[in-house]
This record gives sequence, C-alpha cells and structure tokens, in this order.
Amino acid sequence: METINEVIAEMDKIVQSCRDKSSRIGFFAVLYRMVTIRVRDGILAGEFEDNPRMEKLDILFAKRFIDAYHAYQTGQQITESWKLAFDAAVSTNHLVLQHLLLGMNAHINLDLGIAAVETMKGKNLEDIEGDFNKINQVLGDLVDDVKLNIGTISPTFSRLIRFSKGKEEILVNFSIKLAREGAWKFAKRFAAAEDESEAIGKRDKVISLLAKGLIRPGLKLRLLIWIAGLSEWKSVPEIMDQLGKIAEAQITKARA
Repeated sequence: METINEVIAEMDKIVQSCRDKSSRIGFFAVLYRMVTIRVRDGILAGEFEDNPRMEKLDILFAKRFIDAYHAYQTGQQITESWKLAFDAAVSTNHLVLQHLLLGMNAHINLDLGIAAVETMKGKNLEDIEGDFNKINQVLGDLVDDVKLNIGTISPTFSRLIRFSKGKEEILVNFSIKLAREGAWKFAKRFAAAEDESEAIGKRDKVISLLAKGLIRPGLKLRLLIWIAGLSEWKSVPEIMDQLGKIAEAQITKARA
C-alpha cells in the first residue's frame, strides 16, 4: 500500500468480510475505516504540519492493523495485544465498547509508537509529535462520539457509567489522552532501542495486561456488563451500520 486511498480500499474489504462473517472485529474495523477517511480529508485540506509525512504515518499505522488482521485469519503469529482483541471478538460476552477499546488499546498503545518511529527513520522523532497528537485526536473524537451515542447500541450502558465510578474500572475510564501520552513515551524509547524486537515484546506484554483488564474488569463491573449486554440485541452487521452512522456524523461535522 503506497497511498491512503489504497489503505481505505483494503479497509473496505476487511469491513465487508467482517460483515459477511458477522465478526465482531468489524466493530473496530468500521470505526477505524472512518478514522482513515477523516485523516485523508485532513491531508487534502492541509490540516497537518507536514501532510505528505502524515500520509506516510497513516499508511504505516493502518498497515499494522491490516497485517495483524490477515495474519490472525491464517493462524500466523501476531502481537499478544492484537491476539487478545481478536480472540475476544469470538465471544458474545463482551460489550461493543469493550471490543472498540481492545482495538484502540493495541493500536494506539503499541502500534502508533512503532509507526511514528518507522515514519521518521533517520530523522528527528520530535518533529512529528504535533501530527502524532493530531491523529490521536481524530481517534479520540470518534470514540467520544461513540460513547455519547452508545445508547443507540447499548441502551442500558448509562447504568454501567453510573455504577462504575471507581478509577480502577478501566473499561469506563479508558483514556485516549493517557494512551496518547504513553504511546509517545514508548515511541521515544523505541527510537532509542538497540533491539527493536525486544522493545516491542516488552511493550506488548504491558499492553496485553491492559487488554486483559478490559476483557475481565472488576467483579461489580462484570455483573453490570452482563446486564448491559442483554440489551445489545442487534446483529453484528446492524451494530456495524450504527457505528458507521455515528462516525460518519462526526466526520460530516468536522468537514463543515
């Protein structure tokens, strides 16, 4: 893939495949496809500090999800962070938001730092920090919109928010801002690492622990998740459609 339009075309295929298979991986895929479209629109509008560089970053960033998805389908080895997210998609025991956050966890907390370093090979990593933060903002805006409109997908989710006020509840308190900050710190460590594979492996172990917290949160929250899940009665394709509508509305707002 050499252009962002080629990335979007590949994402179209993944979204359609998930729809055909009723795979819950499609929840993250449909949202991430819209993120990529939003970034492309921003590049065309000249929103970023270095638009050609942003396209390169976005391609490398998206490729990590796309490659992980295809490798998982054929039983190849992938990072533990993505494996946990994809394995969870087989289960009917998790909320839509859990699937989305598992994807965000692997993609922001691990993939983004790697993509940033690959983009800036032979250059000063600090120069990309502004655009690094902007691509996170795009992700964060879409996730925030999904949270605000989650009632259309999970009608009883408001109860989950109301009864889960403790900071230990990672599902409710997952922060794109904190993920972004952690991803940038990792990018700087990764850029300075003598052994890149070792650095990725260490980071993957840490992010996998966060994934496990998202999959199996505290006892009280698990009960509420079960209750909220009873109202998520729509089929996987219907939920994907609803997520697409929410994301499209946010992008339309950004274009205005």
